[in-house]
Amino acid sequence: MAAAPVWSVDPRTGKQREQVAVEATAEEVDQAVRAARAAAPALADRTVRAAFLRTAAGLLEEAKDHLVEAADAETALGPVRLTGELARTCYQLRAFADLVDEGAFLDIVIDHPDASATPPIPDLRRYKIPLGVVAVYSASNFPFAFSVPGGDTASALAAGCPVVVKAHPDHPGTSELVASVLRRAAARHDIPEGAIGLVHGFDAGVALVEHPLVSGAGFTGSIRGGRALFDAAAARPVPIPFHGELGSLNPVVVTEAAAAERGEQIGTGLAGSMTLGVGQFCVKPGLVLAPEGAGGDRLVKSLTEAVSDTEAGVLLDHRMRDNFVAGVRERAQLPDVAAPVTPGAGGEHTVSAGFLTVPAARLASEGEHDLLLEECFGPVTVVARYADDAEITAVLSRLPGNLTATVQLSADEAAGANPRGAELIAEVTPLAGRVLVDGWPTGVAVAPAQHHGGPYPATTSTSTSVGGTAIERWLRPVAYQNTPEALLPPELRDANPLGLPRRIDGRYEH
Repeated sequence: MAAAPVWSVDPRTGKQREQVAVEATAEEVDQAVRAARAAAPALADRTVRAAFLRTAAGLLEEAKDHLVEAADAETALGPVRLTGELARTCYQLRAFADLVDEGAFLDIVIDHPDASATPPIPDLRRYKIPLGVVAVYSASNFPFAFSVPGGDTASALAAGCPVVVKAHPDHPGTSELVASVLRRAAARHDIPEGAIGLVHGFDAGVALVEHPLVSGAGFTGSIRGGRALFDAAAARPVPIPFHGELGSLNPVVVTEAAAAERGEQIGTGLAGSMTLGVGQFCVKPGLVLAPEGAGGDRLVKSLTEAVSDTEAGVLLDHRMRDNFVAGVRERAQLPDVAAPVTPGAGGEHTVSAGFLTVPAARLASEGEHDLLLEECFGPVTVVARYADDAEITAVLSRLPGNLTATVQLSADEAAGANPRGAELIAEVTPLAGRVLVDGWPTGVAVAPAQHHGGPYPATTSTSTSVGGTAIERWLRPVAYQNTPEALLPPELRDANPLGLPRRIDGRYEH
């Protein structure tokens, strides 16, 4: 049987553009994984891989125009958005290069012998080493930042782990182009091209997570697809860590005082956040708890005006478009649900933004309105109007884990003069990995303190996929006991020949 072709498709028309690859067979997945494993020794030197990451960033920038054009043709995300995303991706590669140079991620701890301790402490030296080959599953909505050159790949390479990427079918041509750029960067540092493997096809993705030489996996996508791969990773004869980002509702709570103080401003801000990128952000606010009464009414009016002015947009593919249209139609037909601006089909290939309103009491207990507590990918949000704080608590208590949770507070609440602000922050913190005050969750800064993760189903682990600590996913600790100095890794020797930050006998030293 001939291998199935992989086509680049124009989401603006639904028509095939060109064949860019064929789906990988099980044998080809095996070859890619084995090539990645063979390339691992070339990534062992921290200086080499830091330089490689910087070279990759530079070559991506040199190819910017070509890459952005290719990505726009496959995703319809637009040159402005894609140019910014590519810049973010290059910044992220350089940030990991700096992290590798610094060396703190190795988490070196040295305890010299102490016979007086109970029990006695032998000579112990601990640091972290790369896991091995990492499988990376690309996201649909970020063809650069969460795909072939994205955070999973960058952090794995920074850790010293070669990668095999399963390309997303929404941008296969872009994936091939970017992979070629990364391989050119690798070649400049004598790193085999197998360090960056790329495969296409659903079956290839399953074979990849099941391959015995794959030691970890990173995924960004749907709950259904991510859970299937997560279960496969756990069911292996030797289970592996699976760091998956699966879905998030990203609740927002607007206090009554905040709505009274600046309801119009909040409505406008919400409109901008929920329609950004045609609502195709994993941190899009999908549920907003807003008060009944005049302040909440002004918020809804402002939201209505702003969303009404939003032009129809193209989703990443027609399957997503069909799911969006069907999903909002099903939600809008529920009892007591209104659509001040009706979301749905904007044309043969587009969707129109909108939002739904519902009494919060409908969401406070299990029932047919539970559908409103599930993520709907696209430019739509649900505004639940609450009567009192008890309804806020009832709805929040029914939410699954999220990437983010946001509270919109009044000036007094934000300043601590009114205890409601602190109470709400305490209430939403168990729900999410990132808590925002008086802002909007869309936009995930690449920074050392960033955490992009959350309780299940937001993610399948407690780790982050954005920020410097994302590297921790691809490392495991090893301790050496009573090992002669000459046999220790250089990182753990007393002389510290590499000048690394370390904690020695309980004290941090550089």
